Amino acid sequence: EVQLVESGGGLVQAGGSLRLSCAASGFTLDTHAIMWFRQAPGKERVGLSCISKHDGPTSYLDSVKGRFTISSDSTKNTVFLQINNLKPEDTAVYYCAAARVFCSNYSSWYHNWGQGTQVTVSS
Repeated sequence: EVQLVESGGGLVQAGGSLRLSCAASGFTLDTHAIMWFRQAPGKERVGLSCISKHDGPTSYLDSVKGRFTISSDSTKNTVFLQINNLKPEDTAVYYCAAARVFCSNYSSWYHNWGQGTQVTVSS
């Protein structure tokens, strides 16, 4: 069964950090791209960062560059999103999604999605 499971969310004060995890099963990330999205209440889902094939190219939404870092661990078939200097506007449900090989900014490109992990940042 193809599955993505996010974890690592929680309640954190502004200025804190979190590391989100996206564990894949049923397929290998060696041949897939993983994109992190987030969706805040009442807002559209936004693509944040993507990594292609574990050690391939990475990309970031301009507004999160410098605070967000995407990485992967091939031994665990897991992709991480490190978020530093958290801000209240980072409050959202964070999702990871998988696509074959390449990253895209279009959410329809991604064929598998996780259930999401909630990040809440208090001021």
